[in-house]
Amino acid sequence: MPNSAELVVSDFSETDLIQRISQQLPPAPDWVVVGLGDDAAVVEPARNRLDVLTVDALVEDVHFDRRFTPPGAIGHRALAANLSDLAAMGAEPRLALLSMAIPAALPITEFDEIIAGFAALAIRHRMALVGGNLTRTSGPLVINVTVTGAVKRRQALTRRGARAGDDLYVTGSIGAAAAGLEMLKEDADAVGGCADRYLRPEPRIRMGLLAARNRAATACMDLSDGLADAVQQIASASGVGAAVDAAAIPVEPEALRWFEQRDDDPVLRAIAGGDDYELLFAVRPRNRRRLAALSRHGDVALTRIGTCTAARDIVLQRGGAALPLPRGYTHFR
Repeated sequence: MPNSAELVVSDFSETDLIQRISQQLPPAPDWVVVGLGDDAAVVEPARNRLDVLTVDALVEDVHFDRRFTPPGAIGHRALAANLSDLAAMGAEPRLALLSMAIPAALPITEFDEIIAGFAALAIRHRMALVGGNLTRTSGPLVINVTVTGAVKRRQALTRRGARAGDDLYVTGSIGAAAAGLEMLKEDADAVGGCADRYLRPEPRIRMGLLAARNRAATACMDLSDGLADAVQQIASASGVGAAVDAAAIPVEPEALRWFEQRDDDPVLRAIAGGDDYELLFAVRPRNRRRLAALSRHGDVALTRIGTCTAARDIVLQRGGAALPLPRGYTHFR
């Protein structure tokens, strides 16, 4: 029998692989009636809550590159993308379904590390992995994740509640993931804040939950495709315009230095870059006191970056001029 370093996924049956997944998970909570290993999962609904469902896929060489993305980070990123969607809706994470199309030659050690990265983030957010699917592919590695969350009926956040006069706030800092990706492309062993922000993004679950519970925000969206994209999406869904103050953009300091060293515009690069997984809120001016409470009890800073406008233009205010806001990341050109 070859040692584990020589084994690949095709040396195992689907049942074997499911067992390897199960070994990395804690016991299922009581509300999971039927979990991993059956034809379908059976769960009890969360009492007096609405279900929030989202799905996301990560495709090798599109969303990650195995040359510089460790297997554990691939698993982490696969779940983080979905958790960020729940954060944007103000929903508490509940369960996940994991589907993988796996190249036959993938080393079993990498498979185990992918699951470990996924499981560690799921455990941290008290999520149950209740099912999914595993299949072999002759193409790239594909990880497809479906998650559900729970939210009270009148607390769900959406993109469409903003009005003219609402302030725009963003959590944390931006540009780190875009800079981190470039760093890793240049040096697969790159370390530091930006590289970590790309490899293991931190979905803003706590901030989303607090915003929903104290009703501080009128609209919300995550920045998985960049701040520019989120501003445009909220404005379009809400029927408003937006004016973003370039001087207020909280560009991650390490990313700012990276972009400046390459003679890039740090603000434009940060606005257009994706994978930050921060949140963009629209907030009524009268709710600033609620927002202050959100800042005190949340786990990340909040920065006012602009205003929703009655005019439908979406602009970047800079140096006394109103410039078109750059585009964010788009999946299809």
